[in-house]
Amino acid sequence: MNAQFKKGVLELCVLVLIYKKDQYGYELAQNISTSIDLAEGSLYPLLRRLTKEEYCTTYLAESKEGPPRKYYQLTEKGKSYMDFLVNEWKMFSHNVDVLIKEALGDE
Repeated sequence: MNAQFKKGVLELCVLVLIYKKDQYGYELAQNISTSIDLAEGSLYPLLRRLTKEEYCTTYLAESKEGPPRKYYQLTEKGKSYMDFLVNEWKMFSHNVDVLIKEALGDE
C-alpha cells in the first residue's frame, strides 16, 4: 500500500481501535498490521501526539507476561475527534470512489 495512504489513515485506525477497547502499543500495532502493513516505529510518535492533544489518556496495567503495560484509552475529546475523522473519511472515500467509477466505468 502507498506510504502516503497509510500515513493519512493511521490516526483514524488508532482512534477507532482504542474506541473499541483500551489497548497497549504493541497490541495496537498487531491489530493494525492485520489490515495495513505497519512499521511499528510510526505508531509510537502518533500515540504520544494523541495523548499530548488529549485525545487519549494512558494508564498502567499489570501483565502476566512481563512488566506493566501502558494502555491507551479514548477521552471524550478523542471520541468527538474520531467521529469527525470517520465522517471525513466516509465523505472522502465516497468521492474518490465516484471519481474512479466515472473515469474507469464499471470495469
